[in-house]
Amino acid sequence: MITKLHIANYALIEALDIDFTSGLNIITGETGAGKSIILGALSLLLGARADSKVIKNAERKSVVEAHFDVTGNETLASWANQNDIDWDSQECILRRELSPNGRSRAFINDMPVTLNILSEISAQVIDVHSQHQNQQLVSPEYQLRIIDSIANNASLLENYKREYYALKSAEKALAIAQSELEKNRADEEFIRFRLNQLVEANLIPGEQEDLENERDLQSNMTQIKQALAETLDLLTNNDASVLSQLSDAVDATEELGNVLDDASELAQRLESARVEIQDVMETLAEYDENLCADPNSLDRIEERLSEIYTLQSRHQVDSIEQLIQIRDSLREKLDSIESGDLALDELKQNVDKLGASARHTALALSEKRIKAAKQFATDLLEVATPLGMKNLRCDIVVEKTNELSSSGCDSVKFLFAFNKNQEPQSVAGAASGGEISRLMLSIKSIVAGHLQLPTIVFDEVDSGVSGDIANRMGEMMRNIAKDIQVITITHLPQVAAKGQTHFKVYKEDDADATHTNITRLSDIDREKEIAMMISGSATDPAAIANAKSLLRN
Repeated sequence: MITKLHIANYALIEALDIDFTSGLNIITGETGAGKSIILGALSLLLGARADSKVIKNAERKSVVEAHFDVTGNETLASWANQNDIDWDSQECILRRELSPNGRSRAFINDMPVTLNILSEISAQVIDVHSQHQNQQLVSPEYQLRIIDSIANNASLLENYKREYYALKSAEKALAIAQSELEKNRADEEFIRFRLNQLVEANLIPGEQEDLENERDLQSNMTQIKQALAETLDLLTNNDASVLSQLSDAVDATEELGNVLDDASELAQRLESARVEIQDVMETLAEYDENLCADPNSLDRIEERLSEIYTLQSRHQVDSIEQLIQIRDSLREKLDSIESGDLALDELKQNVDKLGASARHTALALSEKRIKAAKQFATDLLEVATPLGMKNLRCDIVVEKTNELSSSGCDSVKFLFAFNKNQEPQSVAGAASGGEISRLMLSIKSIVAGHLQLPTIVFDEVDSGVSGDIANRMGEMMRNIAKDIQVITITHLPQVAAKGQTHFKVYKEDDADATHTNITRLSDIDREKEIAMMISGSATDPAAIANAKSLLRN
């Protein structure tokens, strides 16, 4: 449940803190005092759109923060773990900040999160119901959620959705495979032609680089042979050659050994240089012997490279390795064409298997929904009839659909008749605003326990009623509050008197501005507030007596 709500720098609110209690919390106040402002601030934690216009002081950010008691809520703990949210087993703090520049930030336990994540968790801890949300009652999706909550279908519905989306994924894979097979079969002759070209080319990885190097060698053979001849001539082919002079230098240095201590070492170094140059010379001589110009070889190389370049241009690639990949891909396509029917059969069998499983679960859901709908209609009549709808009739119709959807194979219709000799019809055309409000309260009272929501907020859901009906609606809210926390904004003294805790919203002026504040009322103050709601006077003796009577009862 929500234990504390902090609002700062929001609309007419400078700063206020509300400490809520378990049971039924009542919020009252004159029209325009700011009750809707508090609700608007709370809606920011539910993911409502942020508007920088609500910031009271443009030099500071606006902050809305709520503390929730989550002791023992394993579902939320599991959700937090799945979403990598730091979690406290006893308290969860949700916060939304609005900056004057229009930026909005969301936090869970002081950890920055996306607005979607904030909305997901807030939807699991609090449900805010206001008059304008009564239109939900005409939504088939909302009606189905009500029936599923009463049927306790959460686990079964989760299993069904896994099966349904697995089925959709399998159907998509089958459709893609069918489309590709049809396309490949239409292109089979062309695919085979392209494959044969690549196969006949007998492509070898690395071949292109080797051929290009060999072509460069053959194209420059004259210059290469000339350079080799000149180098060998310098190294060996005359008395002044490098090797000849190095040999003489070695001999001369060895003769110095008798007079220079280092002459022997220097002679060894010169000999090492001579041996190294001798090895270089022999290698160059081997090159010179083996290299020869071959015009026929150059023609063959150019022809082969031309074939490779043509294939690369045709397939828009620039390497043999990529051509090989295309060749293998084309071969796989032909293989898939030849084995396509078998692969399609396997995919179809998978679709049939998943479809049968999903339909089985959908039918199980349907059976539970039919039973729950019958019970819900009975319970709704029992709960709503005392609220001044003595002629109410309701038909909760669960009809099977031909196609599976993400919610199963059912469509649900809530049909109501509020008067005698009236055929049940959609609530949109059958009920007044007050009747819809009473219906919604009745529905909430039935499903509150099933939804497992810690807190529910009613915003003037009792609008348009009075007298005994108002008293009964207050009793209904108090009964709901036996199981979950209820926060009710009301103008009805009969409802206000049913609360365990009572807050009053009021406005006050200072020298500069008008501010909205809230205070928790003592027993005496409650009497005065309810008397004010009854007669417009907090001191009228009859109204005071009436207020005391309402509070006693």
